[in-house]
Amino acid sequence: MPVVEESVLIARSPEEVFDYLTTAQNLPVWDSSIMEAEQVDSGPMRVGTHWRGVSKILGRRFEWTTEVTELQPPTRAASRAVEGKLRFTVTNTLQQENAGTLYTFRVEADSGLGGVFGRLTDPIVEKAQRRTVRANLDTLAELLTQSDT
Repeated sequence: MPVVEESVLIARSPEEVFDYLTTAQNLPVWDSSIMEAEQVDSGPMRVGTHWRGVSKILGRRFEWTTEVTELQPPTRAASRAVEGKLRFTVTNTLQQENAGTLYTFRVEADSGLGGVFGRLTDPIVEKAQRRTVRANLDTLAELLTQSDT
């Protein structure tokens, strides 16, 4: 199972960062692999809330639906894929760090290719995804530092 975990320091409060991260339409703004995202359920986000979206990973398009499995504002949110070809969990952890927030993004995914070939390509996919995540976190920090959330 490929796992990618990266952190970034953001010069905003955990509350501001958490609010931005838990708004579905913000995902495509800072995450280059997400083409579309929307909250399916109405009302405020809570455990059980579903998001639907489309990602492009290594040139392949994947539709997904996730379900929020953990929500502890403003320090932690987690979700898991419940529909789509990819099976993954995402955990967002935020902690106060001086005048800002240390944000840690972790994604754990099943091999998308399956079998022996999938196991052989997992390290390649993981390395490419790690680069993408790192760039996305840098974009997120820059966006939140330069603008009002």
